[in-house]
Amino acid sequence: MQTGRILSAIAAAWLVFAGASFAQEAEKKPAKPEEGVKIGQPAPDFELKSCAGKVYRLSDYKDKIVVLEWINQDCPWSRKALPALKAAAEKYAEQGVVWLAIDSTHYQTAEKNAKYAKEKELPYPILMDSDGKVGRRYGAKTTPHMFIINKGKLVCVGAHDNQKPSGRRKKAEYRNYVEEALDAVLAGKEVPSPVTEPYGCTVKYKKKEK
Repeated sequence: MQTGRILSAIAAAWLVFAGASFAQEAEKKPAKPEEGVKIGQPAPDFELKSCAGKVYRLSDYKDKIVVLEWINQDCPWSRKALPALKAAAEKYAEQGVVWLAIDSTHYQTAEKNAKYAKEKELPYPILMDSDGKVGRRYGAKTTPHMFIINKGKLVCVGAHDNQKPSGRRKKAEYRNYVEEALDAVLAGKEVPSPVTEPYGCTVKYKKKEK
């Protein structure tokens, strides 16, 4: 009997430890990027193919408002954010905003992303950045990680909203940083929260060769 109680106590302690470790991992701040663009700086140009094979260049939208969404279909946080981001993309497309998803996950394939985009009925393309060069250049740390560019310059970077795991907000306190920023830019006003801390899964970059 005593041995059984000891084993039960050990099992209970392990569950507490595992739960704490999971929570800690969810709250862990992503590593600082080796590179990155700052607010007010020109957004680095890039040329990437979508999962459908079409070539996209940021410079083609130099006079537009562009939203870049770092995405990974295997990340639960990226999936959870998708309905809100999809709705925003559709809403602001009517006002000429260009929305591009970028996948810097080293193991992801164009075929898998094409299937995902069709399944989720995404109104915007998923661009393949398998070598991670664009993601590292921008300093993308999580999925999702949002970058908003206005006429070639970065005006907003960070989380898509304020629902970070450690700070769940009441409905009345909810803030959608992306929509706030787009509304401000379209109205010719200052972005209220130009820099916020992104949250989600870390971007699964390809390891650099030694």
